[in-house]
Formats: sequence, C-alpha cells, structure tokens
Amino acid sequence: MKPLKIAAAAALLSANLSAAPLNESDHSSAIVLAAFGTTYDSALSSLLQIQQDVQAAYPDTPVHFAFTSNIIRKRWQARRDDAEYRAAHPEVPESLYSVKNVLGTLADLQDQGYRDIVVQTTLLTHGEEFTDLLAYTDALAGIDTVKARWKPFNRIAVGRPLMGSWGPAFEYREDLAKLAESLSADVAMAKEQGAALVYMGHGNDHLSTGLYYELEELMNQQYPQVSTYVGLVEGHPDFDRLKSRLSEDGVTKVVLKPMMVVAGDHATNDMAGDEEDSWKVQLQGAGIEVTPVLKGLGETPQVRQRYLTHLADAADAAGIALN
Repeated sequence: MKPLKIAAAAALLSANLSAAPLNESDHSSAIVLAAFGTTYDSALSSLLQIQQDVQAAYPDTPVHFAFTSNIIRKRWQARRDDAEYRAAHPEVPESLYSVKNVLGTLADLQDQGYRDIVVQTTLLTHGEEFTDLLAYTDALAGIDTVKARWKPFNRIAVGRPLMGSWGPAFEYREDLAKLAESLSADVAMAKEQGAALVYMGHGNDHLSTGLYYELEELMNQQYPQVSTYVGLVEGHPDFDRLKSRLSEDGVTKVVLKPMMVVAGDHATNDMAGDEEDSWKVQLQGAGIEVTPVLKGLGETPQVRQRYLTHLADAADAAGIALN
C-alpha cells in the first residue's frame, strides 16, 4: 500500500475512533487486535488494512491494536519523540506511537467503561504466543468481586488464529482449507511464471508446527497445477529440508513469499536479503531462480476476511454484540 493510501486508511480509522464516545451506556463493547507487531513502516499496511476492515465491519465499536513484542513497542514509543521520523512518515497513525501490550490496552478500555471485549489475534497458529495470550485474557476475565457491579469485565472473548485452534468448537482443518482458498492469487502468480510456490513461515521450537505440513498438503490438493512448499524459520519443516525437497523434485524456479501476516524483518532479511544465509541467496546458490515477493498475508483481502470471520465467531460464541 502506498503512503497516501495508508494515510487515508489511518485518517478513516482516526475519524471512526474519535466518533465513538467512551460512554458505557452507549458502547460497552470494544475490539482489540493482538499482533506481534512490526518495526518496518513498509510492512505496516498489512496491519492497518486488517484494522481498517474490522472498523468498517463494526463502525460503532472502537478497534485498538496491542503489540505483544516488548522490543517493537519500545521502538515505536521511541519514535514518538523523533520529529524527523514522524515528518517522513505521515502515514503512521498517531496511536501507534503509544501502542501498549494486551494487558495495558485492556486496562485502558476497562478504565473507559468497556466491559465486553473481543480480542482477535493476528497470529497464524495456536502456538506459544497464543497460549500466553489466552493466559492473560483468562486471568482478567476470571477476576471476581464481592459486588458484581465492580467486576472489571463482563466477558472477554478471544478469536482463534488464522490457521485455527485446538478443541471441538471449530474444525481447524476447515480453517486451513479456507486459508488455502484465500491464497489462490499466489498460485496464479507462480503458475504465470512457470515456478513453484515457496512460503517462509515463522514456526517455533517449542510446540508442534504440523499445521504447516497440513497446509502444504491442502495447497497441493487444491492447486495441483503448481507445486507448493512450506519451510519455517524455527521448527519443522526447516530450510535444509525444504532445499533438499526442491532439489529432489527438480525445481529450478520459485516464487518466494512470507507465510506471515507482515513482510517485516524475517521476510526482508532472512527470506529476501542479500546476505549469504538468506533463503534467496542459498536457493540461488543451489541453482534455483528466485523471485521474492515482499507482501505479508495481511495484504490479501481474502486472508483479512478470515480474521473477520474468526472475530465474529468469537463474539457470537460469547454473546457479545458488536456494532
């Protein structure tokens, strides 16, 4: 998204938020978008477009971001007093310079009179960060008081990650299939170039990353015309296994994209950088022609719709009205 478009989106969001009075009798519900965050202003469009879509769907409900990364929040807060940076980046919303974590954002909303909160994560999987998010929200939702009217929150609902969650409420395999459907434009781009489609996901070293294997399987079932591969920065399938599979399959040309909501540090450096350890350079060294595409998943309207669906599901299940 170009700076002018981002600025327009930010202005629209600012107008919507300022128009929503902080009055419990009028508006008791709010939405928090819980993202890891990014320090790359060039990657902000993915997050801003998600916020814009959510705000457009619920124009009378305030929508706030919370960044879970301590480092990223501190970087944005440091930029608050950097007049040169702010002048060079008018597209950045004012609220980002004081972005808080989930606890701080929920505390602010509670202080303003909001008692029903839907927290929608922009994470991909039910991994370490989402587990921690549930711990925070479950603890706050569980606070009880002697007199019911002093209970800080009525209800806090949490929308499941993009690739689904564990449990009987929603079939995670259906979420994976819907995500695969939303990636049809990537397949079309790779097909046009006569290339395989390779995604870099983040993953983790602590919990199973088997969802990525399943997503790859679904992609190849739905789009047999293009071979799709998924590798991870952390966990499995790792890059070495990915490179071996490409070699075994005789792949000589790939479109390389991040399987991440934003094209931030990992996408810019680890995936598409010019250092010898980047995926692009290593694949080129293996004789593979590489076309990196620095666009996060949040740039894709169909992916953003998946987040909206998960948010609506969480609100409905908790009986929270969003307007």
